[in-house]
Amino acid sequence: MSPLDALWHVGNLLAPPWCVAAVMALLLCLLWRPQARAAGWRRLWLWGGVGGTLGLGLGLALVGRDGSMSTYALMLAGQSLAQWWRLERAQPA
Repeated sequence: MSPLDALWHVGNLLAPPWCVAAVMALLLCLLWRPQARAAGWRRLWLWGGVGGTLGLGLGLALVGRDGSMSTYALMLAGQSLAQWWRLERAQPA
């Protein structure tokens, strides 16, 4: 495998969590609470992307391959938990 092929493989592996995180951050800022708007789109995107990447990595380690429904479910769970934790942490006490 050439370095360019390896780059494409990694890019295609990381595209779903980061694209879904972008949509999730946009919807949180548009439709959700004022805390989501105050947190900022980029910060929510970063938290969702990292959480989704960790969930995808965990699913890849458990299942052994990418593309299964359980792997994508773990990706979405990782994104949702990261967004929830970020927004709960931003709430005033």
